Amino acid sequence: MINTKQLRELIIVPALSKLRLYSKDAEELLVFTCAVETNGGEYLKQISGPALGIYQCEPSTYHDMWRHFIMPRHELTMKLSMNFRVTGWPDENLLVTDLAYATAMARIHYLRVKEALPNGGDVEGMWKYYKQYYNTPLGKSSKTKSIESYRRYTKESPWVDSVVM
Repeated sequence: MINTKQLRELIIVPALSKLRLYSKDAEELLVFTCAVETNGGEYLKQISGPALGIYQCEPSTYHDMWRHFIMPRHELTMKLSMNFRVTGWPDENLLVTDLAYATAMARIHYLRVKEALPNGGDVEGMWKYYKQYYNTPLGKSSKTKSIESYRRYTKESPWVDSVVM
């Protein structure tokens, strides 16, 4: 499990800042997603599936994001290239080996959603948003287990150890 404070300070905040997509709500949603998907970064590859990285992005989703969302947006492609040292369309295994890149891709996954990000202090709101747009309604994640995972990872309190920008 990755230390929550270090995940925030050393990975999430810098990665989102480089994309110019940082907000407290985005930070907290990514902490929530990491807590639920991989028990705070305990797993880098799904045990019985194809998902990769601390946010468990499936290769098909990853390639869809590149094909239909990133490539058509030159400015976003340039931000990824300049700030994450990627050229072209990187192999999905970069989600496993580069935490900052995986974080950028998880944020871009949520960027595709038209609905505003939930308030990072609203755990139930984060769960609903995560379930609808990341895990999907057909996904295995349950509300009770997800919120328990998040609270255990953040030691019960949203905004814990958050970095103020």
